[in-house]
Amino acid sequence: MSRMKLLRIVVGLIVIAGALFIIIGEQLSGASGNAFVNARITTLRAPIAGSLQLTDRPLGARVGVNDPIGTISGRRVDDVRLADLINERAVHQANVDRMAVTIQSLASAIDKLRTRAAVYLEERTQQLRAQVDAAASLSAAAAARLRHANTRLERSTRLSERGIQAAESLDEARSLAEVSELELKNAQQQGAVSSIGLAAAERGIFLGDGYNDAPYSEQRISELEVQKAELQAQLDAQTASLRSIDTRIASERGRVNRLSSATLESNVNGLIWDYLAASNETVQNGQDLLRLVDCGTVIVSLSVSESVYNTITHGDRVSFRLDGSSRLLDGTVTRLAGSGTATIYENLAIKPSQRHLQRFDVTLDVPALREDQSLSCLIGRTGRVFFDSRPLDWIRRLWA
Repeated sequence: MSRMKLLRIVVGLIVIAGALFIIIGEQLSGASGNAFVNARITTLRAPIAGSLQLTDRPLGARVGVNDPIGTISGRRVDDVRLADLINERAVHQANVDRMAVTIQSLASAIDKLRTRAAVYLEERTQQLRAQVDAAASLSAAAAARLRHANTRLERSTRLSERGIQAAESLDEARSLAEVSELELKNAQQQGAVSSIGLAAAERGIFLGDGYNDAPYSEQRISELEVQKAELQAQLDAQTASLRSIDTRIASERGRVNRLSSATLESNVNGLIWDYLAASNETVQNGQDLLRLVDCGTVIVSLSVSESVYNTITHGDRVSFRLDGSSRLLDGTVTRLAGSGTATIYENLAIKPSQRHLQRFDVTLDVPALREDQSLSCLIGRTGRVFFDSRPLDWIRRLWA
């Protein structure tokens, strides 16, 4: 009976020692009791001045990148420059249209003159051919008369030598022969001139009085083609200027449109944290309108005692457990800021308490808070951070 009692005493002592080990191990392990989930804040500002209209979203509503949040209708924009450019374009367009019509008229006139010149060439060539034929006929007739006159002169000369015919008849025959010879030479010269004119006309060159080598139609065509070329060069320059004005108008219209209205869009995947302006409020360019929490920058903020702080180093592996949950989340120490570090929270969603600032600040990176959808963006949730292993961690891992 004494042995049984001794055994019970020994077992009781072992149980008491184990319980003390667990209690002391749990209590003495480095831990933080005021850790909370935090994230960086981004501020949307007014791109233009005007009247603000916000979409109906409550505080804390989730938004994605490029989600519309509101619009700003700008006050009356100075569009004098745009109006001047539009008027300038109208003047250039009128000049372009006028030059195009003038060039078309010149082209039509040139076509008509070319037709007229072609008709003139054909008619003039036929005329010269007729003159050549007429000169040939005259030359043939003159040659026939010259032969007749020479025959008569020879007969008169023989009769005069015999004394049968008077000297007057011989002189008359001699004069007739000389006249016939002159007529033949004249006819031959006319034929040569007509042949030269015909040959030149067939090459497109006209010989005559009042012009050098071309008729009036062709001379006029040359003048009109010079005018057309000059107008075409001016038209090309005006067209280039018109394209430049169109580019400037598009740029100025874009500027006016940008100043007339603007759409506010979320630049992060996160939460609407705070409205700094209300719908129908007149805002100024660059004014802060609302703050968004960037859920892609979730961290864990905590403070610890000086004794625990001095045992922590950058990169230490730790465990984080949300209050009300038994799941342990792996984390890493990313920043050791010390005490009284209120300024590092200026761009974070959750600001520290006075008690927090009296202790030593630590920042953790806990990937599961970003990667696990069930834990996504739990801004403000509290928990505990454990820096050392504890006796009951194996049980917690089984439940996690």
